[in-house]
Amino acid sequence: MNYCSNCGAKLIQQIPADDNRLRHVCPQCDVVHYLNPKVVVGCLPIAGDKVLLCRRAIAPRLGFWTIPAGFMENGETMLAGALRETLEEAAAKVKDEALYRLFDIPHINQVYVFYRGNLDGGFGIGPESLESKLFTEAEIPWSELAFPIVTDVLTEYFEDRKTDTYPIRVSTPSPLWAKHVGWKPNSERTVEE
Repeated sequence: MNYCSNCGAKLIQQIPADDNRLRHVCPQCDVVHYLNPKVVVGCLPIAGDKVLLCRRAIAPRLGFWTIPAGFMENGETMLAGALRETLEEAAAKVKDEALYRLFDIPHINQVYVFYRGNLDGGFGIGPESLESKLFTEAEIPWSELAFPIVTDVLTEYFEDRKTDTYPIRVSTPSPLWAKHVGWKPNSERTVEE
């Protein structure tokens, strides 16, 4: 952030009175511009022993599979946002929704909130999806999943199905995704890669 959205002056970084961290502050009108984490909301649509995934039509991870999700909008609840994203990305409606998974992702300033629910009717694609498809556990394209959280949610869901117990989990993403897609941090890559 470079300029004040209130008056247009160039912002400075300083610790405001009664605060404890650097913020973008306008020296002209004294407005403090807080940059806070973004909330991503989504839903895992379930149809019998299958889950609905979407192939991304946008970057990042264009062409990879994901759970319908996106940024929460102002004025909506987490559930309303998750249902909206499911409709927008997979042309799908969900019923019997239940909060299922929360992720803290501080290194990119995001919080992810996922619900699970039963697919209510058909499905299709929206402008951010190339296709949508139902998958059994055996059919999941593990090496083509877009993000670590997708691997975590799907792995946990198929484990939870075995006992029909669906606890609400809160954590950071696990390293499962990197294992499935063969990803290594830059420091671990070889010259040939």
